[in-house]
Amino acid sequence: MCYKGKQFLHHFRSLTKQLIYAIIDQKNERRTAMIEVGMTAPDFKLADKNGKDISLSDFRGKRVVLYFYPKDNTPGCTRQACAFAGLYNEFKKKDVEVIGISRDSAASHLKFAEKYSLPFVILADPELEAIKAYGVWQEKKMYGKTTMGVVRTTFIISPDGLIEKIMNTVKPDTNAAEILAEL
Repeated sequence: MCYKGKQFLHHFRSLTKQLIYAIIDQKNERRTAMIEVGMTAPDFKLADKNGKDISLSDFRGKRVVLYFYPKDNTPGCTRQACAFAGLYNEFKKKDVEVIGISRDSAASHLKFAEKYSLPFVILADPELEAIKAYGVWQEKKMYGKTTMGVVRTTFIISPDGLIEKIMNTVKPDTNAAEILAEL
C-alpha cells in the first residue's frame, strides 16, 4: 500500500504508537511478584478440572503444597504430576493438600487428570492470575530463543497461610519426594 503526505504521517504515527505499546506490554509482562518465605501466600480463585472455582483460602487450617508447572501432557510435567500422585497417600497422612497450577484450560486438566489418574487438585490459570502473583511467570530460554513462560516452582504454605518454603527450578522426578521429606 502506498501512502502520501498526511496519510503517511498518520500511518507512521499509528505504527509507532502500536510499537511503543507493545514494548510497554512486554516490559510489564516481565514484572512479577517477589514472594519470600514468611510472607502471606497470595489468595486466588481458579477453576479446577471440573470448572468449579477453588480458592487457596478454602484450605485454610491445612498445610498446602502448591506447585506450578508449564504444561499438561509434556514429559517433565507428566513425570512431576505422576510423582505427586504416587506419593499422594503419604501427603494425605500428613494432612497436606497438593495443588497443581498451570495456564492450561480446565478441559485440558480434566483429560490430563483422567489419563494419569491424578487424585489431587489441578487448577487452570489461563489469565496468569496466580502464576504472576507467585512470581513464576518469567523469561525462559530454550533452543536459543527467549520467551515468557511458567518456571517450575513449588511452595509449601502453612496452615495459617504463610509461605514456609520455596523450591525454585525443581526437578520433576524428585520434587514430590523432596517436598514430602521437608514436611
